[in-house]
Amino acid sequence: MAKSPFLLLPAILLHFFLSADPISPNPLITPSHRAMVLPLYLSSSNSSKFISNPHRHLRQFPTSDNRSNARMRLYDDLLLNGYYTTRLWIGTPPQQFALIVDTGSTVTYVPCSTCEQCGRHQDPKFDPESSSTYKPIKCNIDCTCDSDGVQCVYERQYAEMSTSSGVLGEDVISFGNQSELIPQRAVFGCENMETGDLFSQRADGIMGLGTGDLSLVDQLVEKGAINDSFSLCYGGMDIGGGAMVLGGISPPSDMIFTYSDPVRSPYYNVDLKEIHVAGKKLPLSSSIFDGRYGTVLDSGTTYAYLPAEAFGAFKDAIMDELHSLKKIDGPDPNFKDICFSGAGSDAAELSNIFPTVDMVFENGQKLSLAPENYFFRHSKVHGAYCLGIFENGNDQTTLLGGIVVRNTLVMYDRAHSKIGFWKTNCSELWERLRTSDDNAHAPSISTKSHGSDMAPASAPIESPHYTIPGELQIGRITFEILLNKSYTDLEPHITELSDHIAQELNVSHSQVLLLNFTMRGNDSLIKLAIIPYGSSEIFSHATVNTIISKIVEHHMQLPPTFGSYQVVRWNVEPPMERSMWKRLYVLVGLAIIVIFILGLSALGAWFILRSRQQAINSYKPVNAAVPEQELQPL
Repeated sequence: MAKSPFLLLPAILLHFFLSADPISPNPLITPSHRAMVLPLYLSSSNSSKFISNPHRHLRQFPTSDNRSNARMRLYDDLLLNGYYTTRLWIGTPPQQFALIVDTGSTVTYVPCSTCEQCGRHQDPKFDPESSSTYKPIKCNIDCTCDSDGVQCVYERQYAEMSTSSGVLGEDVISFGNQSELIPQRAVFGCENMETGDLFSQRADGIMGLGTGDLSLVDQLVEKGAINDSFSLCYGGMDIGGGAMVLGGISPPSDMIFTYSDPVRSPYYNVDLKEIHVAGKKLPLSSSIFDGRYGTVLDSGTTYAYLPAEAFGAFKDAIMDELHSLKKIDGPDPNFKDICFSGAGSDAAELSNIFPTVDMVFENGQKLSLAPENYFFRHSKVHGAYCLGIFENGNDQTTLLGGIVVRNTLVMYDRAHSKIGFWKTNCSELWERLRTSDDNAHAPSISTKSHGSDMAPASAPIESPHYTIPGELQIGRITFEILLNKSYTDLEPHITELSDHIAQELNVSHSQVLLLNFTMRGNDSLIKLAIIPYGSSEIFSHATVNTIISKIVEHHMQLPPTFGSYQVVRWNVEPPMERSMWKRLYVLVGLAIIVIFILGLSALGAWFILRSRQQAINSYKPVNAAVPEQELQPL
């Protein structure tokens, strides 16, 4: 599974574990820019026995386009935040939670209201007493019981030694108003203690998509609610977010598939045979990718990790293709990242500079990786990028993290033991899933209605597209929104509002600037700006279009605390020249120095004047004797 990072926790690499035989931790992971969540230990002696048989035979259902599925939006960004989250609602009435989607985890859990050793997260803790449909899982022979022998418990430990433990309960879980899947009862964990990264992360908890009795996917399949399949689609380099579908979809005709052996390892795996760089096969035996757990695909891991021999060949091949770029140090001096400068800031142009990388599977089909699938932005140098594929130490497992599948729809077809890949714009895919199934280039989604209160919200057939002229460079997006909340009520929560807007626009919190906050009658008028991330000076046009469409089309879903909003106006602005900034900094610095010197001079003159006045005005009695003074040389 994968856990937190960039905002609230140190990001260190966790690897897969099997009881007493864990995969060795990777020494290249740095807390400053290695943010990720990773796999759990499998059941230990004090873990719930509910997942003691992760490969049990599932009840088979025929593939049916009429079976329901849950279409769900993804939030956050794997590299900026350390994870992707989705929204789940638990209980009656529903209580909302932001959960990390993780294919390496086998249990879904949220903090319990009784937890005194849980961190401060995005949403309030789950309160079982407030839910009329909550039922604790009573102690039985199939679970680990609490010390009183009353209720089933679970415990999870992660590679960096963060832990989660609590009780198991059952309640109604809802998937949002874009889902045609009606709310379902499911077992989940109610945390009573969390430590380490789990304690400090912003996300509320984990949504386990792995294989096992407690996996949410397995529970829905066992109930016959969905087909035995789910899909994930992560946003690209310039913008996060994306889409997730629980249940079956009809794959696009050009989706490529590879076999996934459910017995090979407890994790989703693919049958990788070759890697090509710029069309040339790396001089490696295919068996290099079949060591230990084989080639594992994990949605919660941020980067990719190759066995030592494969990484050496891959690194050399990449460097051979990049003679025109300057090799520079990475953002953290403690780690020897392989970074290059001079490539520009527009992600859409990187394919003209960096080579194509192909992953070839056992059936000859290949997944082509764009630069965003194996490079990440340098956090300190503008227009520089660092290799996002690392050596896996002494471990022979090949681990493919989320970076490899950015802007790729990944279908986990568990019923047929295969995984499919389809290159697409994942941020736009969410809108297509919401609006229409008629697009021949998008995967078709079942539209069967169940007459539930959770029916999908209506949406226009085609979303407007906001085209920015190709020659225009955008350095800042500004917009004004009018909220039907008074200035007095809103002022204490203005920082929280900025955080929610950042989350809804899938940008970092540091990219949202509050420019103005005024009162307009009984409402509040707020002007904000969105700026490029880190050292970048400009947005890509795709990012600008996506952000503007979310703002203008009211796709920001703010909590009821802030009332409803309307967009008053929006604008895009060119970047300010660096030289202008430098001149401005110099002028400001000189002005400060001059003012400081003048201040000191004035203070010195005042002291001299005062001393002289005291000497002139000092009182001496008439005829007072004046001591003879020796003349002193000047």
